[in-house]
Amino acid sequence: GGKTQRNLRMSVIPQGTTALRKAKKITVKTSLGNPFVFQWKTIDGEDMHFILQTLEERIKHIGLKKIETPRKKKRSLTKKQMERKRDASTNELPKEEETEGHRQKTGWTDISIRRQLAIGVNEVTKALEKNELLLLLVCKSAKPAMITSHLIQLSASRATPAGQVPRLSETVAPLLGLTSTLALGFKKQSDKFTEAVEAIIPKIPALKVPWFQHRTEESVAHAHADSSGSQEPEQLAEALGDELASQKRKRRESNQLDLSNVILQPLKIKKVVPNPNKIKKPPRKKKKAFSA
Repeated sequence: GGKTQRNLRMSVIPQGTTALRKAKKITVKTSLGNPFVFQWKTIDGEDMHFILQTLEERIKHIGLKKIETPRKKKRSLTKKQMERKRDASTNELPKEEETEGHRQKTGWTDISIRRQLAIGVNEVTKALEKNELLLLLVCKSAKPAMITSHLIQLSASRATPAGQVPRLSETVAPLLGLTSTLALGFKKQSDKFTEAVEAIIPKIPALKVPWFQHRTEESVAHAHADSSGSQEPEQLAEALGDELASQKRKRRESNQLDLSNVILQPLKIKKVVPNPNKIKKPPRKKKKAFSA
C-alpha cells in the first residue's frame, strides 16, 4: 500500500510546469576530404593578351556566331490597335513570310565549325571524359571556383594542356553571340583552329597533380603529335597499342616504383551539421484564385 502511494506521488506533475521533452539528436554527416588543394595557374601579362588576341582574330576571321531573335513581351492590345490590325489585314502575309525567313537564320552560322569546339563547363567535361580535347581554356571569373576546379584533375589525366585565362568570357562570349563562356575547349578534329591552338599551347603552364607525376613531357608531346598528325584511325590505334605495350614492359622491368618523392598526406575527416542554426524556411504564400 505504501509503495503504490509513493509511485503516485512521483508521477504527479506539479502545476505550472511542463513535461520535459527528450532532446533531439543532432544529425552529423561524416565525409572524407581531399588533402590536396588544386588551384589553377592564372595566365597573366603578355601571355594573356596574346591568347585573347589570337582567339579574337581567329573567331572574327571564321565568323562563327550564334544568332538569336530577341524575345518581345506580349502586350494587351487596345481597341484602336485591334481595329488597325483588322484594317491592315492585307499586309499580314508578307510580314509572316519575313518572320519565317528570319527564324530560319537563327542559330549557329556554321554547325560544322561549332562541332569543333566544346563551349561551357558541362560540354567541356564530357569532351575531356571522352579524351576529345587538344586544349582547354577556363575563365577566371567563374564563381564559385568549385565550378571549374574538377577540370584540373580531369585534364591532367588526359594529358590535355589547360589553363586559366582572365577576361576570357568578356572577350570570347560577345564574339560567339553568347552571354558567358566560362570554359572553351578545342577538339582534336578542329582544323579551323589548328594554328591558334599550336600558338597558344606553349603559353600554357603545366598542371601539378601529385598522382600524375609519372607522366613525362615526352609522352605528352608524343600523344599530342599523334592526335594532331594526319594519321588514319587504324594507324592511331596501332600507335596507341604499341605505347601501352611499352608502358607495360617498363612496369615489368622496374618491379619496385621509386617512392622517394612521394609524400603521404593524411585524409581530412569533415563533420557536417546540416542547418546548424536551425533556420526555418518561410512558408510559401498560396496564390488566391481570383473569382470570375
